[in-house]
Parts: sequence; C-alpha cells; structure tokens
Amino acid sequence: MTGKILISTGGSGGHVIPAITIHDHLKENYDISISSDVRGLKYLDDKFYKILVIDTPKLNNLILFPLSILKVFFLVLKSLIILKKEKIQILISTGGYMSLPLCIAAWILNIKIYLLEPNMVIGRANKFFLKFCKKIICYSENIISFPKKYKNKLNIINPLIRKKYYNKKSKENNNNNNFTLIIIGGSQGAQIFDKILHESIIRVSKFKTLKVIHQTNQKNIDNLKNLYLENKIDNTVFSYDQNLNLLIDQADLCITRSGASSLAEISLCEKPFIAIPLPSSKDNHQLENANYYKNKGCCWVVDQINFDKKKFEDLILNILSNKDEILIKKNNLKKLNYQNTWNNVNQNLLNIINEN
Repeated sequence: MTGKILISTGGSGGHVIPAITIHDHLKENYDISISSDVRGLKYLDDKFYKILVIDTPKLNNLILFPLSILKVFFLVLKSLIILKKEKIQILISTGGYMSLPLCIAAWILNIKIYLLEPNMVIGRANKFFLKFCKKIICYSENIISFPKKYKNKLNIINPLIRKKYYNKKSKENNNNNNFTLIIIGGSQGAQIFDKILHESIIRVSKFKTLKVIHQTNQKNIDNLKNLYLENKIDNTVFSYDQNLNLLIDQADLCITRSGASSLAEISLCEKPFIAIPLPSSKDNHQLENANYYKNKGCCWVVDQINFDKKKFEDLILNILSNKDEILIKKNNLKKLNYQNTWNNVNQNLLNIINEN
C-alpha cells in the first residue's frame, strides 16, 4: 500500500457507483475508505468497504438554510478530525453537496483533492472546488461551463464502469428470439417510467412480438406484471437488481434516463438506447449526457416535457422495422468503446493519482 485515500460520495447511485468503481481500481495500491451520507449507504456493503458517515444536509431549502449551514460547519469539524485521525493523504470527491465538508476540511489540512465529474456539465460543487483541487477527472474535454483557466487540471479517462460490465455476453446465446426491450429508470417511481411507457409498449406489441424487461417502483411490480401478462407479453419486472448487467445483456434496445453512469454502462454493453433525460436534473446535465451519445450516432433522445405517445410508438415501430439503424448504432457504440478496457482505465487512473 502506497498511501491512504478517502473517496467522498453519497446521495444517488450516480455518485456512489463511480466511487465504488474507483475503490475497486485503486484498492490493490492504496488503503481506501469511502465516506457517504445516509442516502448513499444503501449502495454500499460494509463487508467490502470501510465506510464513514458524513451526512451533509441539502442546501436547497431557504427556510432551513441557516440550520443547514450550521450543520455543515460542524461536519467540517468532524471531517477535520476524521482526516487527521485516519491520516488521509488524498481525497477523491465524486461531486455533489455531500462532499462539501470533507473538501473544505481537506483544503484546510492541505490534503490533495481530486475531483470526478462524470457528467457533460460541470457540477456546482466541483466548479466551486476547482481552484483548490489538484486535478479533475472527466470523460470528455468539452465539459459545459468548465472555466478555461482550469483546463490544465483536466484529465480525461474512459468512463468509470463496474468490472462486471466488461464481461459481455452475446445475445445470440440466449434462447429468446423475440426483440427484447429493457426499460431502466423507474425504481424511484418516475411517473413516465411507471405509468406511461408500458401503455405504448403494449400498443407496439400488437404489431411486433416483444419481450419486455421493465424496472419499476417496488409497489408497482405486481400491477405492471399483470398488465403485461394480460396482453400476452413475455416479461421480467423488477425494482432493483444487483446483476442489472445480465439483464442488459439480454436486450436489443434500452429505454433509460440519462445519468452518466447508466449511459456509460449501457454504452459499454453496446446496446442502442432511447434516452429520456430527467427534465429537473441540475443544469439539465442529463440532456447534455444524452446529446453526447446522440451526436456520436449511438442513441435517440426523447423530450419528456413534450412527450407524445404517438410519436414515441412510431419511433419504436420504426426501429423495429429498420434493423439497419440498430446495427449502425451498435457499431458506433463499439467504436466509441474500442479502448475502454478495465486495465486501460485502471492504468490511466493510477497514472493520474501517482503523478506528482
């Protein structure tokens, strides 16, 4: 072990999954801990990770803002104690307000700070800490709103993707010959994924036999499963699956939100996708994430605000009747991920961290 690293994360899987991936890349060379808020703990198993809890409050409530700032102040003090006690030499932040106390404490203690920005728009917390960080790790040089004066801190790597996603299975090996559609993004109860998309899929299934793999809210599983069965659609309905990669492997086409980690994983699996970006995402970063792949000829993008069921159904029917379009997008995804291997990312990440 060459030193002690703390990875700061929390909140959604979009922050925690990259943190886990960084941990797995660096664990052979460094003694690593992960800090998270309470929300992020559901993604972390303490059997595999040394976990510290820094439960940073959200800072978006004006009424509670003074109390939140007071809590952040005490969390900075707690972070100072943790960083000194654990003898942390490097802090890696995966972004978000959750990392605020630790980044401030690391700056006070003159600990090296590395930032990760997986999105195509720089996050507000990352933008704030650019001045104090040693480097920021991104997936593209063309990050929107990135200040030019800090371009020298920018380090580009292939997307951080969990190791199991590199073990691709060929769909040709599956017994099911039907066109398989996977819908990812409904586990949090998103209305469009839970209540609307299945209606269009049922209508499309009247013209073309489908198999559907559908992620939905836990409370909605039985209802959705019954609807598919009533319409004689072969289906798998689930809320959360640790082996999502195996389900994606079975698909011909994905319908998904546009979180950076989700799109990177689907992309590595070489599955063309329809992206429906979350309209309320900060600085519209999900739309920009989706547009990155659209501009490389890898996907279709559908606007949720102006969602039109008829146009959506026509899009799917057009995709089903034009297999060449799917093939073109698969080939574009293959080209995009040509150099994205676990060992390549591992070496690049180690080079960035080890460079003086």
